[in-house]
Amino acid sequence: MALILIRGESNSKLLSAIADIERHGNLNLVTKPCQIDAEFADSLVEDILKSPLRTKSSVATAFFVNEDPTLSIMQIKKIHPPAHVVVVSDEYDGYGQLQKLLDSSKDFPGYHSHKAKNEGMIDYKIVGKNRYVKNEKLNSYLKK
Repeated sequence: MALILIRGESNSKLLSAIADIERHGNLNLVTKPCQIDAEFADSLVEDILKSPLRTKSSVATAFFVNEDPTLSIMQIKKIHPPAHVVVVSDEYDGYGQLQKLLDSSKDFPGYHSHKAKNEGMIDYKIVGKNRYVKNEKLNSYLKK
């Protein structure tokens, strides 16, 4: 699992960046995005980049994705989200602090996942709970 930190100017830009990560980056969120103090996020990013930031952020959020950090970085490089996205790996000092902060933080307001909650298409001929049919060919272009 990778920990992703997003900082930006407004809530709408952060929500758009999260949607881009899910839709175009094909990353699966494990936890809901949580609000993070913008000053803490800025200082953490400065520690990671080892240089001062040109602009300070107004809002920040963080969440875990199912994919590993390397794949997350490669997928995020392919898209151009409207906010600053940083993948925080466990080798950085601030990883533990950010993880503890996520446990006590509130959910980010306005976030709703666009991904389906079920396994696939519904087979209405089947009676009972196992009505979903998994279709591997439907999203086969995503697999490499």
